[in-house]
Amino acid sequence: MRTRPDTLSTIDLPSGRVTVDGHGYLTDPDQWSRDFAEHVARNEGLELTPRHWEVIDFMRAWLDEHGIAADARFVLKFLAADGNLGKHDAKMAMFDLFPYGYVKQACKIAGMKQPRAWSTG
Repeated sequence: MRTRPDTLSTIDLPSGRVTVDGHGYLTDPDQWSRDFAEHVARNEGLELTPRHWEVIDFMRAWLDEHGIAADARFVLKFLAADGNLGKHDAKMAMFDLFPYGYVKQACKIAGMKQPRAWSTG
């Protein structure tokens, strides 16, 4: 648990200005755009492929439908079903796409607020 408030900053993107916390997560998921995703991915050393976009689109749709960020287990189920993979292979696919983890990369790129109590897996 953090004891200090986050330091906020803004990023100017072609699609508009967004506000991020001190760790680079959007403070308002409604500010998300593909420009933001590309910006974060570049900073994370990732080049987004069509498969990345499928996961990001799934996460964004989940947020729109449920009003909360998708837990990693739902994204793993999506990867498993979409790729006809078992649990282990779905987890490996997740880490192939986002090598530093679901929270550190997938959530940030997909424009979720920084989760406060999730594991980094």
